[in-house]
Amino acid sequence: MRIGKYEASESQSHVGTAVTFLLIGLGAGALTALLLAPKSGKQLRKEMRRKYEDAKDSFDEWKDEAKEAAEEALERGAELAEDLRERVAPLAKSFRRD
Repeated sequence: MRIGKYEASESQSHVGTAVTFLLIGLGAGALTALLLAPKSGKQLRKEMRRKYEDAKDSFDEWKDEAKEAAEEALERGAELAEDLRERVAPLAKSFRRD
């Protein structure tokens, strides 16, 4: 990396950052809408609590799905690595003999 210049890594995904900012924006917008709505304090707190629980449940579901996808990717990667080892083993043996 050169000094003074930012160079983005080509291997990193920008999807995670985009999703994070999307969720922050949605949360800020929902909170603003709730605070500006003409409701009583008790009703507002009850609705905010309900919305918080809904958001928490949605995030937990998304987190579980992401975890499952990562585990599946790791398993697939391990399978591919094992397959590659099996294919290369005969070649490695022939090089050791020579």
